[in-house]
Amino acid sequence: MPFNLFSTLSNKQILDVNIGLEREGLRVTSEGALSLTAHPAVFGDKKEHPYITTDFSESQIELITPVFHTTNDAVDFLDSLYNIAALELGNEFIWPQSMPAITPEVEDIPIAIFPNQEKDEQYREYLRNKYGGKKQLISGIHINFSLGDALIQTLYTKTNQQKSYQEFKQDLYLKLTRNYLRYQWFLVYTLGASNTIHTTYEKKCVDTMEEISPETYSNNKAISYRNSLCGYQNKEFIELDYSSLENYVDSITAYINHGVLKDIRELYTQVRLKGKGPVYSTEDLLQDGIEYVELRTIDINPFVKSGLSVADLNFIHLFLLYCIEKDEPPYEKWQLESERNIQKAAVEGQNGQLMLQQNGAEVSIRSWGNEIIQDLLKMNEQYELPFKEVLKAKEDIIHNPEKTYAYKLGQLCKEKGYIEAHMELAKKHRDAAFRERFLFKPYTDMELSTQILLKESVKRGISFGIMDRKENFIELIKGSNVQYVKQATKTSKDQYVAVLIMENKSVTKQILKRNGLHTPEGEEFFDLASAKDSIHHWVNRPLVIKPKSTNFGLGISIFPKGAGKESLIQALNIAFREDSAILIEPFIKGKEYRFLVIGDETVAVLHRVPANVTGDGISTIQQLIDQKNENPLRGKGYKTPLEKIQIDENMKLFLEQQNQTIDSVIPIGEEQYLRENSNISTGGDSVDVTDMVPISFKKIAVEASKSVGANICGVDMIVEDLTDDHSPYSIIELNFNPAIHIHSYPYEGKERNIAYNILQLLELD
Repeated sequence: MPFNLFSTLSNKQILDVNIGLEREGLRVTSEGALSLTAHPAVFGDKKEHPYITTDFSESQIELITPVFHTTNDAVDFLDSLYNIAALELGNEFIWPQSMPAITPEVEDIPIAIFPNQEKDEQYREYLRNKYGGKKQLISGIHINFSLGDALIQTLYTKTNQQKSYQEFKQDLYLKLTRNYLRYQWFLVYTLGASNTIHTTYEKKCVDTMEEISPETYSNNKAISYRNSLCGYQNKEFIELDYSSLENYVDSITAYINHGVLKDIRELYTQVRLKGKGPVYSTEDLLQDGIEYVELRTIDINPFVKSGLSVADLNFIHLFLLYCIEKDEPPYEKWQLESERNIQKAAVEGQNGQLMLQQNGAEVSIRSWGNEIIQDLLKMNEQYELPFKEVLKAKEDIIHNPEKTYAYKLGQLCKEKGYIEAHMELAKKHRDAAFRERFLFKPYTDMELSTQILLKESVKRGISFGIMDRKENFIELIKGSNVQYVKQATKTSKDQYVAVLIMENKSVTKQILKRNGLHTPEGEEFFDLASAKDSIHHWVNRPLVIKPKSTNFGLGISIFPKGAGKESLIQALNIAFREDSAILIEPFIKGKEYRFLVIGDETVAVLHRVPANVTGDGISTIQQLIDQKNENPLRGKGYKTPLEKIQIDENMKLFLEQQNQTIDSVIPIGEEQYLRENSNISTGGDSVDVTDMVPISFKKIAVEASKSVGANICGVDMIVEDLTDDHSPYSIIELNFNPAIHIHSYPYEGKERNIAYNILQLLELD
């Protein structure tokens, strides 16, 4: 068929979309049995949580994304929600398939509890009694889809219709819905992945199948039992009037009035029309019109951690555009035909000879599927859309059922058994979640500390907004409490003057001294010439040369054994490049530690080990640096727990003091430091020592923070012997914007949940 609805539009205009995802998943024990424990308390009030809640059962987690404008961002956020949820379950796992795990007797399945929400609980009891508790445990992917407003407006203008914009918009979604229902069997076949069930599932369904491996039942042809009569469907066939919104609502109301449905929520069609309001109701639909469609056909993909791949969501996106564009045949019994086709595809889809009904005539599933895929390929080519590879993969599936997700899952279950096969996938996904625990997709372009704070906020049901992505400026919202935060630790809890004090190292030292806290003596210089004139006083003395007002170790040179005049002048030049004023201070003996103070508590302490490499007797220092930088935890721009080691003037100067260069070969097993300063930002290693630090030093850090009026402060302290609470110490710097990722994910030692401390300070939890 020729395509013309989107002609003259750019592919960017055509792909203007709003997508929100919902993914359900059962919590199970390590043995694959349904968890009988309460919804994890860390997620807070599940009724109010915008991202992580429950569905029918207390054991059924539901992950909900905000609305995104790209498929990549929607899937990335869903994937991050999975990571957050999976890593808070202790010894439990998220079941990776739509059909349930080992299920107890119906009366033992815990219905979701909502405090002070008796109607919700009563409705769930009604569903359990009517449909059975085991069917209620079936999980899936729901896709909330709408075209972008700009795209609809462009189409409306282009078609020059006599109807109103609102009528035009509703007609688009009604046509999409009608065609979606006509062709939904195609998505069941290409994306179905629930063709096996456990022996503890409903007996009347188990009895219709054969045991293909221990405790595993199927018919060896099925694609999606979730979309079959053994799945979660209304008791009887529901035929609605999709000719107009008013007729649609009237037809639903008729089923409610006849007692077939309790209310609109019980309408379990594969696609629902939704309005703007937070409550799904016929009144909302009539008042505001159709805002989006909710697609309910899609099984959880057990081979993908999030349950849905970007490629498959792109495929669905194009399929929906096709449903809007595709001409409708005049066949009147299309809804009944659609229902029969989806049942056949769900139960017998792997049979390449399966016959479906197409406008009253028989057609093979392979022939019809190929017809649709060829249409999609033509549409993709005509509109220059980027989905050719995705479509070619689906074309291959049409001709080779053994490449379906269902076939692969069936083979895995035959090989390992139902429980072992699924638990192997569940554990694999949780391991992957742990490896990605420090990331918050799709915001990985932002600083890691900001990602961590966002991720913790989402975990605890705090809504967020990105105010300025480049500047890492966000807002956090819980009820009437709105907090604006920059770079995770710049908050309303710190006055501007406290920030100015900490920016100025000279003023900081004066205030620390007035409060009886130890800090190095030294000299301050405002121009290079004056510093050079006085440098002879410091020749061969252990010292530090640093800019007056910089962070992240920029421009700092440290000479623990002293240095000659030439090296000191070079260090002066480096420092003055970063600031108009510099400090020269005596080098303090001991190890450097970062004390992180939030409010009235030292919440974490790190020993920051300077950038280093370990020799192998063969590689040069530069080669060893390259090897160490390959660690996936190392990156650039504070977007990973550790920074890559950079070769710069400071490093070369440091190595020169030790008669080394970057081309030197280090003996096997020997550790070689690469710079004296221990900043993580310059490639250092972070080692958590919080639990071994004496209380006395933690109190000193709090006193230092309070002395400048700070609520969030990084106190850099050199301590000669950390195990001795009377050991000499010196505070060398206070930081007004301390990174939290170095404490959250240290190179060694215990990971600290600093983001939660910040949320508590902001009174958001």
